[in-house]
Amino acid sequence: MCDLIITDAAVLFPDGIVRSAQTIEINEGKICSVRPYRETDLETAAKERISGTGKLVMPGLADCHMHTGQQLLKGKVLDALPMIWTRIMLPFESTLTEEKMELSASLAALEMIKSGTTAFVDAGSYHMEAAAEVYVRSGLRGLISASTMDEKGLPDSIAHDAEEAVAQTDRLYDGYNGKGNLKVAYSLRSLISCSDELNLKAARRAKERGAKLQAHMNEYAGEVNYFLTNKKVRPFEYLDSMGILDEDFIAAHCILLSEREKDLLAERGVKVCHCPFSNCGKGAPDTPALREKGICVGLGTDGAAHGGLSLWNEMKIFRSVMNVEYGSRLNEPAVMPAKYILKMATENGYRLMGEDGGRIEPGKQADLITINMMQPHLYPTGNPVNTLLECVTAGDVCDSIVNGKVLMKDRHVLTLDEEMILAKAAEYWEWEDSETAGRTEKEERKAAL
Repeated sequence: MCDLIITDAAVLFPDGIVRSAQTIEINEGKICSVRPYRETDLETAAKERISGTGKLVMPGLADCHMHTGQQLLKGKVLDALPMIWTRIMLPFESTLTEEKMELSASLAALEMIKSGTTAFVDAGSYHMEAAAEVYVRSGLRGLISASTMDEKGLPDSIAHDAEEAVAQTDRLYDGYNGKGNLKVAYSLRSLISCSDELNLKAARRAKERGAKLQAHMNEYAGEVNYFLTNKKVRPFEYLDSMGILDEDFIAAHCILLSEREKDLLAERGVKVCHCPFSNCGKGAPDTPALREKGICVGLGTDGAAHGGLSLWNEMKIFRSVMNVEYGSRLNEPAVMPAKYILKMATENGYRLMGEDGGRIEPGKQADLITINMMQPHLYPTGNPVNTLLECVTAGDVCDSIVNGKVLMKDRHVLTLDEEMILAKAAEYWEWEDSETAGRTEKEERKAAL
């Protein structure tokens, strides 16, 4: 008897080919077999079963860069003047409480499960233990961090020296690394907000524990110019001079890279994550060059404050940005093929996280999703892979499975109480509206005086 069987489904295989009428058997969190469907599969003994009729099974999506602590900032960043990090995001995160983080994580987990994301990398925030508790219950696979900065002048609630900043992640690691489907990474939240001492301490601790180290890298011109002015080298050159870059380093964004930095990424085995919707206001990454150098590149949403947590949206935006920036110039419509972009959102994402998933084949982690293909905007199709990229949305995801456990079945989330979470979100919205109204009234009275 297997733990879970999915029968009579179309399946996206690692070679990028979709084959219809397949059966997948799962046991102890792993895929044990993928084979042609036969009618006797309906009688095969299994603890749980999912009918794949009319569905396509594919690897779950991996969001390689998101911010749980910014989930409640949805709608407050678009069209805002820069710098949104110092004017909006950092002040908001300094006001986070355990209760707010629990709500943020609950909403983020729901959104990820319902949009087909099975694995994620959190870039780090505050009260991450509260978020971790939610993520353990959700069943999602996650790589989480605590926000790590020691810049002078930060709000008192998040002000730390180098030792205190690293100690945050030490506590998170001790409490949650290996709990449920979670692992803990060390982080450098923003290089210009981290001292040399903190950079070295965090990197050393990550190596001691065999953990990943992640950082926002080469996202803004001001960030690159800071290093050129103060260190006489570019950001990646600076980290490499300190011996920090290696195959366990995850670099988010990477929009503004020099040729030497691209070579360093390849030489050191650094993993890269692009966040298309967030990044396109700052520039287009040279992903074709990174791909040519064999660098592992994944996709991320950059959190709900930047357009939500749907990687389906990110894939479409990424394809468009690549065509405008490179394809049109070269007259090459397939400069970033659909098959490769899907690989970035699945297999590459799992590789970036150090996980053995993102592919549907025996022995791999059973992190899978199903797509309801029997809909007018998806069916029929002359090329299922192209249709996955062009037409599928978050609402087309039917089932979500992580480590062989069903998190969502036929759009019903099984591991979290969606109704209760949305009720709490409504209470928060009403409270925030009343607070905003109060501030507006005070401002009007002050202006009248």
